[in-house]
Amino acid sequence: MFQTSTKEQLSPEAAAELDIELRKVFKVFNGETAVRGVDMNIRRGEFFSILGPSGCGKTTTLRLMAGFEMPSAGEVLIQGQSMNQVPPHRRPVNTVFQSYALFNHLSVSENIAFGLKLKKLKATEVEERVKQALKQVKLEGLANRYPNQLSGGQQQRVALARALVNRPAVILLDEPLGALDFKLRKEMQIELSNLHQDLGLTFVMVTHDQEEALSLSDRIAVMRTGKIEQIGTPTEIYESPRTSFVADFIGEANLLEGRIAAVEASEIQVVTKTGLQIRLEPPSPKEHLSSSQEVVVSVRPEKIRLSYSPPKSTDNCFEGRLKKVMYLGTRVHCLVELFSGDRLTVMLQNTPSKLPDSHTPVYARWATTDCLVLEE
Repeated sequence: MFQTSTKEQLSPEAAAELDIELRKVFKVFNGETAVRGVDMNIRRGEFFSILGPSGCGKTTTLRLMAGFEMPSAGEVLIQGQSMNQVPPHRRPVNTVFQSYALFNHLSVSENIAFGLKLKKLKATEVEERVKQALKQVKLEGLANRYPNQLSGGQQQRVALARALVNRPAVILLDEPLGALDFKLRKEMQIELSNLHQDLGLTFVMVTHDQEEALSLSDRIAVMRTGKIEQIGTPTEIYESPRTSFVADFIGEANLLEGRIAAVEASEIQVVTKTGLQIRLEPPSPKEHLSSSQEVVVSVRPEKIRLSYSPPKSTDNCFEGRLKKVMYLGTRVHCLVELFSGDRLTVMLQNTPSKLPDSHTPVYARWATTDCLVLEE
């Protein structure tokens, strides 16, 4: 649980299946380091997301892949070839921007054909490629319309078609759904996932939306202040975060600071700064843990159970009062203040029963398997 290295050890066979590699890449702007020694391997055909808060370096990392920025140090490789001196238009990638960057004075088909005409391809080949790209994004009947006659979702698909028409090895997506309203965004997430599966291309997406990254990605890289905090599958990132930052950024997490009181074969005992005694199963490997070590215990809101009377098991069971109850449709969001002074966020499934009142005495509890010990 305390290992934070994100460098992947790859066999020659596995390395041959990579579309993008970043090797200790740095990018400095006017003395400020935006990307700090990033190592990243993106496999052929996967949907890979770079996730993080504003200013973490995720968009700069994407621009380094696209060639809009050149690394200050390190190396960017695409399909095994160094791209450090290769301009954007000579790289086997295409970028879809949040703003779409469509030409309003050109029709849909003309927008899609724009890059092909710059390459001076034959008119018959341009026409055939545009037709195929329109079919891929299901816009065959809108070829003669103009961008201002299209919905946001249709404009998004035109931008995707314009990228696909060049037959790149990799599609780079810079906050591709950020300009859409909530309902259309959900619809386009499904379309984007289906398109990825149909095409079999490598998609690399930058986003700050955790739910979007979790639902679409094969793997996710979580960035913070220019560095990679963790790379893993959505399940690994959510269920087994390596640091308190990842636990708190991906979804919601209750983080309780404390010290290890005992390390035993079957469990770890942590005493928090407010005196809570928490028991949890040890991570693997255990050799990184020692008594008196400062740690953070993370427990997800949906893992916590509430009861009005003392439960039979006293492990990780703490008395408190409800401070706030919020109805969210499918879920009920509760804020519980323990007698220790700690506040816990609890997420309950909506049921037909009446919502509890604020200030109701409750017991909050969770299993030893439902909490993690993380780095301070």
